[in-house]
Amino acid sequence: MIAPMTNELGWMLDEVLKVPEARHAILLSADGMLRAHSADIGRDDAERLAAGLSGVQSISRSTAEFCGSATAPWRQTLIEFAHGYVFLVAAGQGAHLAVSTGENVDMEAVTYRMHKLVDRLGKELTSPARQDTGSPA
Repeated sequence: MIAPMTNELGWMLDEVLKVPEARHAILLSADGMLRAHSADIGRDDAERLAAGLSGVQSISRSTAEFCGSATAPWRQTLIEFAHGYVFLVAAGQGAHLAVSTGENVDMEAVTYRMHKLVDRLGKELTSPARQDTGSPA
């Protein structure tokens, strides 16, 4: 049985949203599980987005050779939409931090706050690989 998410780190994600035009923040594991979300986004939406953003990160990582090295570690992905952006950054082993913003956001301020949050939380944001807890059939 999986323990319910308590969103203990949610208040820390709200810190990133102090940048004008920043909207939502979620912390997700590499396998798409929601770890935490900011106060302004519902859990159901955050869970759905965590699953999708996990796929985005995986695709981004698989295209590293396009930048000259197939073994270069993935650090960040930026997605631009007509009315805003989604920033996705590495947040420790097996964890990612995503922030959505409006179109007029100070992009440097958002990424700076995201990386400062990742640095500040350190182990709190590290998501260890899941262990197979199922019993043999």
